[in-house]
Amino acid sequence: MAATEFAMIVPLMLVMLFGTIEVSSGVAVNRKVTLVARTLSDLTSQSKVVNDADVTNFLAASYGIMWPYSSAPVQATISELYIDPATSVARVQWSKGKAPRGAGSTVSIPSGLIGRDSSGKVLPNQYLIFSEVSYIYEPVLGYVMSKAGIRLRDTAFTRPRQSACVFFGNPSSIICPTT
Repeated sequence: MAATEFAMIVPLMLVMLFGTIEVSSGVAVNRKVTLVARTLSDLTSQSKVVNDADVTNFLAASYGIMWPYSSAPVQATISELYIDPATSVARVQWSKGKAPRGAGSTVSIPSGLIGRDSSGKVLPNQYLIFSEVSYIYEPVLGYVMSKAGIRLRDTAFTRPRQSACVFFGNPSSIICPTT
C-alpha cells in the first residue's frame, strides 16, 4: 500500500519541484532583463556625447548583468527621443543596437513623462533616453512550459543628466537638434 501511495505522489512532487525551479529561474531572468534596460538607459543618460564605441561599451556592460544566464538571447536598443512641444509626440533623434529605430520615427511614451508648466503647456527642449530590451528565455524543461521559449521584454526612460540632450557622434553645434 505504501508503494502504491509513493508511486502516485512522487510524479506529482517531481512536477511541482521542477515547475518551481523553472518559474523561479524565469522570474530571475525577467528581473535581470529589467536591470539591463535600466542600466543601458542610465549609462547613456550620463554622457554629453556618445559614439559607436561608447554604445558598444554600454551594451557590453549591460549584458554583463545577465550573468549567470546567457546574454546571447539579449536584444537591446538605445535611442534618444525628442518631445515636440507643439504635438507632445516623441520622435527618435538617434538609435543604436540590435533593432535601431529610424530617425524621426515616433515612439509612444507615458504622458507622465512629458513635462508641462502650470497651465498644462508642454515644456520645450525635452529629451529622453529610451532603452528597449527583449530576451528569449528557454526553460531547461522546455517541453513542460514552452518549447519555443518565453519572450521577456522591458523598457526604461531616463532624462539626459549632463546636458539637455545626448549627442551622437560629434556635435556640430551646442544646440540640441529637434528633427
